[in-house]
Amino acid sequence: MVVTFIGHATFLIQTSGGNLLTDPMYSQRASPLRFAGPRRVAAPGVEFDDLPQIDLVLLSHNHYDHCDLPTLRALEGRFHPRLITPLGNGRLVRSAGVHRVEELDWWQQAASASLHVTLVPAQHFSARGPLDRNRALWGGFIIESGSLRIFFAGDSGYGDHFAEIRERFAPIDLALLPIGAYEPRWFMKDVHMNPEEAVQAHLDLGANRSIGMHFGTFQLTAEGIADPVKGLDKALQAEEVPSSWFQVLEFGESLRIGPSAS
Repeated sequence: MVVTFIGHATFLIQTSGGNLLTDPMYSQRASPLRFAGPRRVAAPGVEFDDLPQIDLVLLSHNHYDHCDLPTLRALEGRFHPRLITPLGNGRLVRSAGVHRVEELDWWQQAASASLHVTLVPAQHFSARGPLDRNRALWGGFIIESGSLRIFFAGDSGYGDHFAEIRERFAPIDLALLPIGAYEPRWFMKDVHMNPEEAVQAHLDLGANRSIGMHFGTFQLTAEGIADPVKGLDKALQAEEVPSSWFQVLEFGESLRIGPSAS
């Protein structure tokens, strides 16, 4: 597999069984409004027009910084991909014109994808507005291609589910873990990990390698835009985890995993 960081929680994952995008987000604002809300501060690492054929989209939950209807509409118009998402999100994504949609419950494997994709738990919530909180499910994904296994966490606070995912799916070759949008802690702790908790999640998962995400693209919370990466470096040093085991990619940077990867 080749994994490319596009920005925030959007990765391009290229496999022998097809290409997929996680939580595709190409809009300028993570908001229902075009003139207000968190504005993109870093351009996508791969321009939309430069994307290869996209066969599959994994959508972890319905928050605006992860579920961007204009991007989904554009992907449908160009690629007509299959989309996998947790229960309760089908109606929303179909409103963007996406028709090949499969909804999953936690621990359920997709029946329609060319790759083995399983929805796994996350500690988070869902909402598009003030009246629909937790009316749709959220989660992460295990992606399997041949002997390789990737865990995409979606958006999550720290919890016991990481150890349970390890019990069911070890070994995990690569984990994609959120490290940003964590301050103030009294407000964000239940739904977003800070870098220290992300390192603990990496250890709980027993992942061979991890990549940080959910940072540097939108100013969503109170910490500085560069703080998650700095905090990750400190957390790795504190736990004596080599930085090569848990890294961040530059926007547009790729990582190859597999037996022939250098």
